[in-house]
Formats: sequence, C-alpha cells, structure tokens
Amino acid sequence: EVQLQASGGGLVQAGGSLRLSCAASGFGFILDHYGIGWFRQAPGKEREAVSYIKNSDGKIYYADSVKGRFTISSDKPKNTVYLQMNSLKPEDTAVYYCAAYEGSDYVWPYYYGMDHWGKGTQVTVSS
Repeated sequence: EVQLQASGGGLVQAGGSLRLSCAASGFGFILDHYGIGWFRQAPGKEREAVSYIKNSDGKIYYADSVKGRFTISSDKPKNTVYLQMNSLKPEDTAVYYCAAYEGSDYVWPYYYGMDHWGKGTQVTVSS
C-alpha cells in the first residue's frame, strides 16, 4: 500500500514562501512509476489541481493561478516531491493535498482517479 505524507504547511504573510513536501512510501514503491500531484481545497470551494509532475518523463503541469510562483520538483532517491510556493497570496489559502497516480495516462487537471491520497496540510496566507 502506497502512503503519502504531506508536510510543510503553515501561516505566512502575503508575499512570503513555503515549501511543501510529499514523502511517498510503500513496499516496492518506485517514484518513476507514479505521477504526483498537488491539489488544494479552500473552505466552500471544490478541490482544484495546483501542479503535477509525471516522474517517468518529467512532464510538469501548473494551474494558471500559480504559474511563475510555484515550482514542483522530485527527489527520486528520497521518494519525495516538493512544491516550492513563492509570492504567496491570500487566495492561496487552502488545505493542500498530495496524491499519486500510477501510470502515464493521467489527464490534467482532474483530481478524481488519483490512486492514493495523503492527508492535507494547511496553508494560510495573511494579508
């Protein structure tokens, strides 16, 4: 069973930065076999895709709202995916989740169909 552990959330002022981590584990887990996505959900809003990295070929996707501010990356030896978030805005406030998709046919930016989810980490950006 694949397990995902998201961490790194917190309270930050607008314009600040945070780095989220998603540590993956499980018997025989190989990060190259999975894509990892970051999704977020604000109160009263639907869950939305933030970024996704397909580890087999390095293809990356970003939501338009975070392009130029957020960067996703993988550390394969550590089975960890990071989301560096810069120039944070109050509208980035949400619970952030990481999720894994096994295979190469993930369709951006849909969150349903992801195979494994981690517990969320709260990001709060004050104005």
